[in-house]
Amino acid sequence: MNGQAAASPWHRGEVAIQESVGMAGRMAELGPRVIRDHLTEQHRAFFPLLPFAVLGSVDREGRPWATLREGEPGFLHAPDPFRLRVDGRREPDDPAEAGLEDGDGVALLGIELATRRRNRLNGTVERAGPEGFAIRVEQSFGNCPQYIHSRHEGPRVGEPAARPRPVLSDELDPAERRLVAAADTFFVASFVEDAGQRQVDVSHRGGRPGFVRVSADGSLTVPDYSGNRFFNTLGNLLANPRAGLVFPDFATGALLQMSGRTEITLDPNEGERIDGAERLWRFVPERVVFRPRALGLRFVEHRAA
Repeated sequence: MNGQAAASPWHRGEVAIQESVGMAGRMAELGPRVIRDHLTEQHRAFFPLLPFAVLGSVDREGRPWATLREGEPGFLHAPDPFRLRVDGRREPDDPAEAGLEDGDGVALLGIELATRRRNRLNGTVERAGPEGFAIRVEQSFGNCPQYIHSRHEGPRVGEPAARPRPVLSDELDPAERRLVAAADTFFVASFVEDAGQRQVDVSHRGGRPGFVRVSADGSLTVPDYSGNRFFNTLGNLLANPRAGLVFPDFATGALLQMSGRTEITLDPNEGERIDGAERLWRFVPERVVFRPRALGLRFVEHRAA
């Protein structure tokens, strides 16, 4: 491998989609400048402000899962530029927990809904006990605020004496379909095995309520709008069609998590197109976990006066 290739942060899937839109050359130049192997001072100051983070992990059967973890601001903190600490106890009801062992590949998205600011990183779990873990940073970069719906934090709900048990299935039930059909936000985890290493990613997807289409067979069609041209998610899905999705219900604290398989349509035909979308991808759930009141956080959407 030559030095130029070694310095590139892009894997084969990302490069293939960048090439399909004529951006591979530009991204080869830009990537090493904006994707770092450490946290900048700005990012180190940002993460401790957040009351929650989005995580992406992969379980022992190779299924990716996306999830949200919450805490008092400061539960995310960087003791040095190469590690981000995530404080908090284990969550046995969370299917993502199985991929948060020492040495596992993991991804984290910090997102401040009120300001629509977000930063992403991926790396390796460093865990010495049950009370939280650190992420050894391999890639860290900022994201634009596009498609993020601005929300402010409402009063937290105290942790119940006994949380409701998760509801497990291999398909979406009618109530879960309605939740997806009304959503304006979800998060997606994906991963690739590249050069003997597992690289996990987790990212935000947003649009108008109903931007995710739910088909009669329970599959989801997701529009891919114009973005930063990194194609982290789509590149992963092209190389490895597995994905994990989480749809948060900001009003109740519920999380709808699912893991399944995807298919990308780079050039939709006239009958498939969704307004504003450049590409589409289809998701077929294989495992579904609904966790009522999984979070104590509540958020209310900002509305124009």
